[in-house]
Amino acid sequence: MFGLRGGREPSNRARGEMTFRIRVHYPLTSGGSVLLRTEADWDRNVEPTDGGSSHLDFRVESNAPFLYFKPVLRERANGIRWSVGENYLALSDERDREIYPYFDVDDRCSVCEIREAEYRYRVFYPPGYHENVLERFPVLYMHDAQNLFFREEAFQGYHWRIAETLSLLDAMNLVRKVVVVGIYPNDRETDYTKPGYETYGRFLVEKLKPEIDRSFRTLPGPESTAVMGSSLGGVASFFMAWQWPEVFGMAACLSSTFGWRDDLEARVENEPRRAVRLYLDSGWPKDNYEATRNMRTRLVRKGYRPGLDLFYLGFPEALHNESSWAMRCHVPFQFLFGHR
Repeated sequence: MFGLRGGREPSNRARGEMTFRIRVHYPLTSGGSVLLRTEADWDRNVEPTDGGSSHLDFRVESNAPFLYFKPVLRERANGIRWSVGENYLALSDERDREIYPYFDVDDRCSVCEIREAEYRYRVFYPPGYHENVLERFPVLYMHDAQNLFFREEAFQGYHWRIAETLSLLDAMNLVRKVVVVGIYPNDRETDYTKPGYETYGRFLVEKLKPEIDRSFRTLPGPESTAVMGSSLGGVASFFMAWQWPEVFGMAACLSSTFGWRDDLEARVENEPRRAVRLYLDSGWPKDNYEATRNMRTRLVRKGYRPGLDLFYLGFPEALHNESSWAMRCHVPFQFLFGHR
């Protein structure tokens, strides 16, 4: 991941120890310094072994196969300040960790602003976005924005709790932080089916994504850009990844209505395989279960590898509604943006 001063790492195998190497990215000022605290002694400062003006490297020895740790900011005026949020976790097979902490509580509502274009949209960005300006983020484009963030907007009052779910997954050290763009449909049945999804998709590719990449600190490549939706929104997500794999390298398609006003099965059958990662799921019964299983079979025949670039799950008794999708949206989040 990154080099450390001092050459080859010494072996501690005889003592049963392992070395965790942690790089902390933070825009340091002349009046402060970043140190590390660990579960071995939460009151003892661990000094960096190397670094510069924007990052510091730490090495921590441990007898355990995992390590909980947290950065602290030492300031002359305010003393020690702990980073906001849960403790970070490093594992034995993930001993190199890069983190981007922040130290001021950030309660601002990033999704409270509706932005206007050909389609209205909201943008969620993680807490600490404005303080730690060194971090750049993957981007997830989601359809049906009315069902994502606010109960008062959502169909029958059930929303996906996107901000809350991503915050919880971050606290569990399971996923990377991500920017989420929720787009409102003008007309769902037109925007999310053929041929309307072609016009809608071009808006995302030609106008919205360039605007998001200009306005926010994003990782713009396809390997860091995903599209996600449910029902008709799952169809639109699949179409966009298949049509523009150089833009959307990942797609999550929940309970998708494959085969209704689209030709995606025929395209998968007859066109070259796309270099994209795909998540499919469905409930049972009456949740597009058969259509989704059929698409999954076609993708496997095309060369997609289950568990690697294709992930399918069936959910017994899951219904075709916002509540069911909200309960399981953490699964595609982990497939798309999990620490790997």
